[in-house]
Amino acid sequence: MIEKSQDPSPASLPLAQRVPTGIPGLDEMLHGGFLSQTANLIEGAPGCGKTTLGMQFIRYGALHGEPGIILTFEQFPAQYYRDAASFGWDFRALERAGVLQVIMSSPEVSKADLESFNGKIEDLVARIGAKRILIDSLTHFERISQDPMKLRSLVYGFLNSLKRAGLTAILTRESATLLGDEVGPTGSANFSFMTDSYIMLRYVEIESAIQRAIIALKMRGSAHDTYIRQFEINSTGFHVQEPFAGREGLMSGTPQQMTRSFIKAFINR
Repeated sequence: MIEKSQDPSPASLPLAQRVPTGIPGLDEMLHGGFLSQTANLIEGAPGCGKTTLGMQFIRYGALHGEPGIILTFEQFPAQYYRDAASFGWDFRALERAGVLQVIMSSPEVSKADLESFNGKIEDLVARIGAKRILIDSLTHFERISQDPMKLRSLVYGFLNSLKRAGLTAILTRESATLLGDEVGPTGSANFSFMTDSYIMLRYVEIESAIQRAIIALKMRGSAHDTYIRQFEINSTGFHVQEPFAGREGLMSGTPQQMTRSFIKAFINR
């Protein structure tokens, strides 16, 4: 039996052209969700919740008439089933119902497949009526070429293929940054300018405790919330909370300085 959701359906939300994530707090940040048929980059440190956010986006669509695909370059499908089950999500039931498909491939094979006529991914999109896709993760494209121009062309072509297939995509990418205002190595690829939106997940230290933070740095063609917000991952999934300033009362001292440092890190990026 397919699990039921108490979340509002996409049709009940105010902006019909939006693709709601179904993640509490995130749709408010994005003024209703992602724009339809766009490529949306979620970047962050290992373990900070990128894949969980993407899985929740796919699940919400599957439960509300927008079937989805999870295309993984690093984990076997069984790992997604286990991770989903830890939040009470039955991905196997959604697959049996024909509204979700988890597939493992490589960037090279997936890109070639999307660019071919009647490829396997195109066939899957048509067969289940897919509207959403999670690419986990874009980092693996960096092994295809060390030439920045060639890499840019490869990724740009891949993103355009997803859009031509009528998909709204979330793409995860690993960041070398863990804490503070350090940024990744200067030679690392920058995919953010090629995507339609760019969301950063980060760990921040406040009063000697590690918190998780989320900020929408870019959303092409739309206004969005620019506050740095706290988020948590609990037994039901990903939840975006209030801005740090509102929750922590950051008026002076180290916490306020760390928030400023956090903003500086994004500006310099």
